[in-house]
Amino acid sequence: MESSVVYIAGGIIVTLQYTLISVALGFILGALLALSKISHIKILNVIASTYISIFRGTPLLIQLSLIYFAIPTLTGYQMSVFVAGIIALSLNSAAYVSEIIRAGIGSIDRGQFEAAKALGVPYTSMMKDIILPQAFKNILPALVNEAVNLLKESAIISVIGGADLMRRAQTVAAEQYSYFGPLLIASAFYYILVVLFSYFAKILEKRLHAHD
Repeated sequence: MESSVVYIAGGIIVTLQYTLISVALGFILGALLALSKISHIKILNVIASTYISIFRGTPLLIQLSLIYFAIPTLTGYQMSVFVAGIIALSLNSAAYVSEIIRAGIGSIDRGQFEAAKALGVPYTSMMKDIILPQAFKNILPALVNEAVNLLKESAIISVIGGADLMRRAQTVAAEQYSYFGPLLIASAFYYILVVLFSYFAKILEKRLHAHD
């Protein structure tokens, strides 16, 4: 039993790698999508809206399967399980993060936009130095929720063979002919990770508001 717990626990690092990398990439792409969607450039608006609609409107499992199974069939290039997982999770997360960021930008007083324009502040500088920092404080809880969701959704990587918590629990279950114990252990580890994510997010939120 002890060796099974240790083996399943080894998937924590893999799960965190998928989660943290995908959260970072999803945030960057999500920010670009959000800025594109509020842009006055029609083509950027259309591209962002279409992307968000597709990735929010289709199951993550299908997106992952297309990336790992279908694209290699079309291109002849077989990507690794890790790369396919990161791409799928990042692209999916970006669609949700973009709407969070867009809502955060929309929550900022329009007077600040007008004041920046009146002072001749370039659009890029205005967004980077004035608007986005304030929006980030407002949307931090929502971003944390998305990160937590991504952490839990990363279990889907087990479908294509990623050696995360879920996959290791399934391996142990198959060897022991018992699913309850291994899956309960994996669930406990996921719960601990979620609690830790939420705890550190609260600390970050307090520090950000302490600097106001």
